Amino acid sequence: MDYKFLKLENNDNILTLTINREKSLNALNTEVINELDQCITEIELSTDIDVVVITGAGKAFVAGADISEMATLNAAEASEFAKRGMDVFLKLEKLKIPVIAAINGFALGGGCELALSCDIRVASTKALIGQPEVGLGITPGFGGTQRLARTVGLSKAKELIFTAEPIKAERAYEIGLVAHVVEPEELMDKAYEIAKKITKNSKIAIRNCKESMNTGMQVDIDTSMNIEKSLFGLCFATEDQKEGMKAFLEKRKPEFQNK
Repeated sequence: MDYKFLKLENNDNILTLTINREKSLNALNTEVINELDQCITEIELSTDIDVVVITGAGKAFVAGADISEMATLNAAEASEFAKRGMDVFLKLEKLKIPVIAAINGFALGGGCELALSCDIRVASTKALIGQPEVGLGITPGFGGTQRLARTVGLSKAKELIFTAEPIKAERAYEIGLVAHVVEPEELMDKAYEIAKKITKNSKIAIRNCKESMNTGMQVDIDTSMNIEKSLFGLCFATEDQKEGMKAFLEKRKPEFQNK
């Protein structure tokens, strides 16, 4: 499918999704959000994508939601706009395959929220990350108050949101917001390096791990342990489990078939 604001490139089952609205610093308007929704559906139905890497064109990852579109919304319209973004980001978060955010520059507001919806975040030293919404008289609207607190802890999340001050990549790494910080020219290589390591493993096992962690974070510890136990058990009904353990005992690399 052709997109106006997204560029897609699949290499060795690693899909690079570039948000390409460079003149507006890749700001998220309704068109971009709708395209992301359609693209995620396409990814869900694909059999030749094992990992997604999301990045932005130019000097921004995503500079935020489009303020020119939001400025005239009334309360009901704003709520619907927030719901639309939340639904799409939840859909991204629930993708069965891993998603890596390659944060190349500004990741503010909706851009930070998009990155938080990904499984792994890698940042360029030029990245600037934050939730500046209170400076505009609003709250984060695409899940920022919830995912940021779950990622870095309540106190740090409140400081970032209440002060509206973005942080540099090094600070984001210190508080656990990103997993790696690299020089700009190394960013995509680092994201691909992680993606390639992921593709060597059992897709079924990775899917079950993602489901266990994402679901377990929303419930009490006893319930989460039962979720893990069930998914662990289901792995033993797969050919991948048999191949993985057989390969280990035979001291060779496994050849997983996603079965």
